[in-house]
Formats: sequence, C-alpha cells, structure tokens
Amino acid sequence: MSSWPSTGSPPVVELRRATKSYPGGVHALRAVDLTVREGELLAVVGPSGSGKSTMLNVMGTLDTPTTGTVEVAGYDVSTLSDSRLSALRARHIGFVFQHFHLAAGRDAVDNVADGLLYAGVPLKERRKRAREALAQVRLDHRGSHTPDQLSGGEKQRVAIARALVGAPRLLLADEPTGALDTASGTVVMQLLHELNASGTTICVITHDNGIADALPRQVRFRDGEIVSDASSAARTDEVTP
Repeated sequence: MSSWPSTGSPPVVELRRATKSYPGGVHALRAVDLTVREGELLAVVGPSGSGKSTMLNVMGTLDTPTTGTVEVAGYDVSTLSDSRLSALRARHIGFVFQHFHLAAGRDAVDNVADGLLYAGVPLKERRKRAREALAQVRLDHRGSHTPDQLSGGEKQRVAIARALVGAPRLLLADEPTGALDTASGTVVMQLLHELNASGTTICVITHDNGIADALPRQVRFRDGEIVSDASSAARTDEVTP
C-alpha cells in the first residue's frame, strides 16, 4: 500500500489486493495495492503486457477486479448498481486516450460538450462549459474547427478539455503522447503539469520511462505487479497538498 500522507479526505482511488484474471491462467493484475490522493501527478509505467492498461480500466471502473477492492472517492465500486457506477464515473473520472476519440464532423466545442452528455446539463450550458474547458487548454480560438482541421497536438488538447469539462477529481491519461510528434507531446505534457498545479489529480499510463521520470511519482509495473512505487526529484511540496 502506498505510504503517501493522508489529506483527511478519502483517496481519489484506492485499490486493495486487486487482481484481474482471465481464462487460460492469464493474470493481468496480481494483488495490487495502490492509493492515489488528491492533487497527485503520477505515472503508471511498464512495458507492453505488464498490466498497466488493465490497471487503467480497473482504476477508471471500466472493468471490475476478479478479487480485491476498488474504491473511488470513498465508494466501494463493487457495491454500486450499474447506474450509480456510471454516475460515479461521470462525476469523478475523466479519460484521455492515445487516439483522441473525437467525433468527425463535429467542431471542438461540441466534441468537448459531449463530455457532459450524461450529466443532465442542457445544451446551451454544455457548450458554455465546453468553451471554458477549451480556454483551459489554450484552444478557445479553435472552437469552431472540426478534428480534420486540427493538428495531432490540438486534437489531444481537445480530448483533454472534454475530459476536464465535468470537473472530475481524477484525470486518467492513457499514453497521451503516443500518437504525437515530440514537440506536440511536450506541449501536452506541459499542459498536464499546469492542470495538476491548478489542482487536478492526474495519472498518466505510459510505457515511456522518460515521461514517467519527469513526473513526481512513478508506479512501475511488471507481469501484473507493482515492482516499485517511488517519488522522483521532480516532486515538489506543492504537488501533494
């Protein structure tokens, strides 16, 4: 279990002895303990097949562990109905994926506004919040542009805005620079650092040790297990309140 200090509120996410097994003796997670607290910026890092993608799905409540416990904002997800779990996920977790998953033919504002589709927010208010989220990622001037009119880095920033529009407690970023050139990837990582400095809890899932080493905390995976969980020189007192 992580030894990071308590802030007095429930962890954003906590896994206790979480396992994930598949037929044929495949063990993607093996008794994983992990605590992510408010304000952290961490990397879950490992090679292909190490279990980090399964970890993303379990942390994000997209998948359930075979055994063990997963709590999000203090709620044991195994006790929630599908509708309550969906509501918890919509309220507390934002997702950013490697290949953006933007809707073709819809401009940036509407792509971001789609992040509020299941929150019961009226269209006018969804678009207002979407413009505010685009301003957070410095793309308010590109709101009327469709994905085919945006660069790869701009598409990823739109995807980040969509993940942020519901003000989630946790942003899960799965290989956020994997489809980008070096310069665009650098911009995206700088943005994630800025968002964390403003209070967003962020977990980056990556195979890139260079990206991981630049973050305040690295949780390293191998064969479904955490083999190390450490802070780096990049960590400052401001990262974890």
